[in-house]
Amino acid sequence: MTSIAPASRFALKEWAAVCAALATGRQMMLLRKGGILEETGSFEVAHRQFWLYPTQFHQSADQFVDGARPLLETVAAAEPARGQLRLTHLAVVEDVYQLDDEALLPKLADWHVLAPHVLEQRFNYREPGLYALTVRVYERSSPHELAEAPEFAGCKSWVDLGTDLPADDLTPVLVEDAFSARAEQIRSRLSGNS
Repeated sequence: MTSIAPASRFALKEWAAVCAALATGRQMMLLRKGGILEETGSFEVAHRQFWLYPTQFHQSADQFVDGARPLLETVAAAEPARGQLRLTHLAVVEDVYQLDDEALLPKLADWHVLAPHVLEQRFNYREPGLYALTVRVYERSSPHELAEAPEFAGCKSWVDLGTDLPADDLTPVLVEDAFSARAEQIRSRLSGNS
């Protein structure tokens, strides 16, 4: 059973369509390389619990598998007013895999909505490699709504929200048995890469 801290002040920026896929249980992995403005120059798993920060920056239909493209319309229709941020889902990292072999990427196809060429680009950006994070996602009954601050801007993965946001009234997107079974399938496909 996943342990959840009572609050979190950090958020991870991710394409809004990926956040929507995580919110429905269609996706249960984050596949990260890092943003241009990362302090260390590459992605780090700096936080094991965080809010999903949906962004449409650099997101386009050709970056998703065909079946996931309708998510783009869904997230566009639900986008908050300009300058506002709506945080509805909390993610908790269960497993971290550092992938050094590009041949492993097709083995992940069942657990994400990104087009194969997007994963290949991420894998090969700067130097070969990619992080795959299995995440347990929870929906909060009422979203946290806050103004987007200037320090949230830029191509970076992690955002310090400046205040602890309560992680209460949460419902798991996937029931325990379904999540555990999928996580075990991922472990068996990626064994030796954690």
